[in-house]
Amino acid sequence: QVQLVESGGGLVQAGGSLRLSCAASGSIFSINVMGWYRQAPGKQRELVASITSGGRINYGDSVKGRFTISRDNAKNTVDLQMNSLKPEDTGVYYCNIYAWLPGGEHNYWGQGTQVTVSS
Repeated sequence: QVQLVESGGGLVQAGGSLRLSCAASGSIFSINVMGWYRQAPGKQRELVASITSGGRINYGDSVKGRFTISRDNAKNTVDLQMNSLKPEDTGVYYCNIYAWLPGGEHNYWGQGTQVTVSS
């Protein structure tokens, strides 16, 4: 089994910063893609940022220039540094990974961490 443990959410004023962290553990051979998604009330879950094991990064259009994703392949962790936060960044942020296990590649989600940006 694979577990994803997220941390770092909270309440911040507009213009502030937060850093989210996610640690993956379990019977993992390797992790191809690690990423963060978010879901605001009444909206679909959307990609915030993703990073491959080779360092290829993809950002959602609304966060480009403000958020930075990074990962530590040795520790199976992924972080999301969020700067210049806006009220529209409010939502539940989910860690997501595509990991190789003994049975093949699987997709896993974290439990989610709330980020609230006040105006």
